[in-house]
Amino acid sequence: MNKRNSYYQGPPSDHFDGTHFFNPGGKEPRGLPDLLRWQFGGGKVRWPTRNPSPYAQVKPEVSVEGEHLRVTMVGHATLLIQVHGVNILTDPVWAQRASPFAFAGPHRYNAPGIELDDLPPIDIVLVTHNHYDHLDTETLSALQQEHGPRIITPLGNDTIIRRAVPDAEIDAVDWGDRLDCGDDIVIHAEPCHHWSARGSRDRRMALWAAFVLETPAGKIYHVGDTGFHEGINYRAAREKHGAFRLANLPFGAYEPRWFMQDQHQNPEEAVRGMVDCAAAHVAGHHWGTFRLTDEGVDEPRQALERALDAAGVARARFRPLHPGEVFNVPASAPAAE
Repeated sequence: MNKRNSYYQGPPSDHFDGTHFFNPGGKEPRGLPDLLRWQFGGGKVRWPTRNPSPYAQVKPEVSVEGEHLRVTMVGHATLLIQVHGVNILTDPVWAQRASPFAFAGPHRYNAPGIELDDLPPIDIVLVTHNHYDHLDTETLSALQQEHGPRIITPLGNDTIIRRAVPDAEIDAVDWGDRLDCGDDIVIHAEPCHHWSARGSRDRRMALWAAFVLETPAGKIYHVGDTGFHEGINYRAAREKHGAFRLANLPFGAYEPRWFMQDQHQNPEEAVRGMVDCAAAHVAGHHWGTFRLTDEGVDEPRQALERALDAAGVARARFRPLHPGEVFNVPASAPAAE
């Protein structure tokens, strides 16, 4: 058994070599020389001191029933999904910084769209990978104390979470796994093109994943972070699961392209992904809350509008959500582009 990986030990697979996870046929993150070239190369567009949301903080209803599907943006990749009486949080981060430090690292430019104390009862938490803007152990600990949710996360991340939240109920899943969550909700773990690390010595030692949610109100495709990877994973999701009523897709944190393109899709690629996976509607996330890359604070939204227009996709179908914004997803059948 390989002891060099302190998060996960298991047999090799088509995306695990015994120590590290990898993207089959894909590309791994660039190393330190390229990181330094980016960080000291200039090109960062200045953000305002704050980027307040045009929407006020909301206090969601306890549940959403029937055929209704509601998504409320908390911030960055944290979304509250309410469907069929079940409340699901994705990559919950209420921290002021997406960082291992309280005094340094990317800080919030806007308040969470929902106060932590105003959340409805949380049944399920999805954690897509272990980067600090997606996995915040203090938030998970607070959620455990108040709600005791079922946490679903890819292999290895359960070790990180359990160290901070020892009494949590955690399902660690591999790509292709299927979980019956009760209430006619089934969750699948699917590939995305990304990587993982909490520090400099644990790169790719925990898995990353997207999730597909089967619900009586339709299928939802949730992607926390991904490079476009020629649309391979989008087309595979459509082939396996069919069309989606909703996809939650990242479309920010993408410049400079020479450094980011293999791990973070840009707005044009997000629109191509929407078409490739046959999503009727998209909740766009991963922009405007934490400054992670070089583009300006509003550039993702502007580029998204241009990409939608160029692709002939109605802007209303791909919503770039702001904190506090509530998206009541239409029940219309997915378009067949």
